[in-house]
Amino acid sequence: MARAIWSGFISFGLVSVPVGLYSATQEHELDFHQFQRGTSDRIRYKRVNERTGREVDYEKIVKGHDVGGGEYVIVEQEELADIAPGRSRSLEISRFVDLDEIDPIHFQKSYYLAPSDGDNASSYGLLRDALAKTNRAGIASFVMRSKEYLAAIRADGNVLVLETMFFADEIRDPSKELGTLPAKARTTKQLSMAVDLVEAMSGTWRPGDYKDSYTERVKKLVADKRKGKEIVLTEEAPEATTSTDLVTALRASVEAARARRAGGQKTPAKKAPAKKTTAAAAKKVPAKKTAAAKKTTAAKKTTAKKATTKAPAKKTAKKASKKAA
Repeated sequence: MARAIWSGFISFGLVSVPVGLYSATQEHELDFHQFQRGTSDRIRYKRVNERTGREVDYEKIVKGHDVGGGEYVIVEQEELADIAPGRSRSLEISRFVDLDEIDPIHFQKSYYLAPSDGDNASSYGLLRDALAKTNRAGIASFVMRSKEYLAAIRADGNVLVLETMFFADEIRDPSKELGTLPAKARTTKQLSMAVDLVEAMSGTWRPGDYKDSYTERVKKLVADKRKGKEIVLTEEAPEATTSTDLVTALRASVEAARARRAGGQKTPAKKAPAKKTTAAAAKKVPAKKTAAAKKTTAAKKTTAKKATTKAPAKKTAKKASKKAA
């Protein structure tokens, strides 16, 4: 079972329920280390005293807030903990609101809440079921890792989900950040066609239909470079649709979407001409061996030009890879 990253009590009215907080999501991450180009030398970061140039142990580092004029107020971690609200580990619900009233822009990150005491599990279930029946979320605040969070607690099946939220003053005003934005559409025909396109492309929300294709491409890139394979780039950035082409583009898009829905299949989009580039395998080798790898890559390019079919090109690439080894 996962380990709770926070533990405390949900309080609503005079009822308190002991709970633990667990991460509900995980991001796709492919770790990369940093190296000096042309070498196998890793790049490292150190905490260094800018005056002495000496490395400082983490235990000897304190926080300081810049108050201007080159002056800083030093604050100890214990002092931050002493003034934190909810030191009793309380997640107190101050109000229940309709879930539909919350603008999604306020949501930050999702966590699971689980009962941490079997004797009080029934109270947890009671709150969960009441929230589900009323379509309400409990609004609360709590402190985690020296930071106060606004939170919405909602029911999702058999579990309570806590959504950390941005405070109102943390959300930027789009008119100030982005300047002048387009006015409402005045052209009835274009708006009507845009609505038709939205309707034609509408469907049921199925989260499993969507995959992180970029991370998969990065993994494939690493694997291909390791084997010394030829890298093929098949996509280019789209060009902006001009106002004169807008109606034509909308009409074609609606027709394609309707055909796709009727046939139950995806209509393949037009692809840009493929671009090819050869990449040498990325290995941890000294600079001298890297130069040798470049010669091998050049030899592979020459052989590829002479090849008349794809199959021989692959065999040649394998031979070049063996020579590089």
